[in-house]
Amino acid sequence: MKALGIAEETLGEHPQVAASLNNLALHYDAQGKLDAAEPLFQKALDISRKTLGAEHPDVAASLDHLAVLYTAQGKFAEAESHHSQALEIRRARLGADHVLVAQSLENYALLLIEMGRNAEAHRARILAASIRAKAAEANRAPVEETTPQRKPAVKKIVTSG
Repeated sequence: MKALGIAEETLGEHPQVAASLNNLALHYDAQGKLDAAEPLFQKALDISRKTLGAEHPDVAASLDHLAVLYTAQGKFAEAESHHSQALEIRRARLGADHVLVAQSLENYALLLIEMGRNAEAHRARILAASIRAKAAEANRAPVEETTPQRKPAVKKIVTSG
C-alpha cells in the first residue's frame, strides 16, 4: 500500500499506477474483500481511460475486472454493461479470435448463468472454447519443425565381404 502511495505521488495518473491499483484490487478480490476492491478497480479504469484512451486493451481488462466483481456483488446490470464494453474493445482492438476475447466470453457466461440465462451462457462458452481451440492450433508447430534433426553420432561401417 505504501509503494502504491509513492507511485501515485511520484507518477500521478499513469498507466503503471493503474496497473498497480488493478493488482491490489485483484488481491482484495481474492480475499473476498469486494468492497475494498471496487474503488481500486474503478480508479484504475478511470486512469487507464484518461491516459491510454477509451479503446485500449488495458481499459477492457479493467472493465472485465469490474464486471466480474459486480457479478459477485449481484450488480447484474452494471456487470452486463461492463462485460459488453470489454468485449467490444477486445474484439475491435485484438480481433474476434483473440484469447482475451475468449476470457471475456467465459466471464460473461458466468454472469449469464447467475442471471438464469443458461442458453446464452452456453453459446458464449461454446464460442470461447472455439476461440481457445483455434488459438491452440495456431500455436502448435508441426512436429518436424520442432524436433531437432541431428545426424547419428556413429556412422554405419560398410564392410565388404
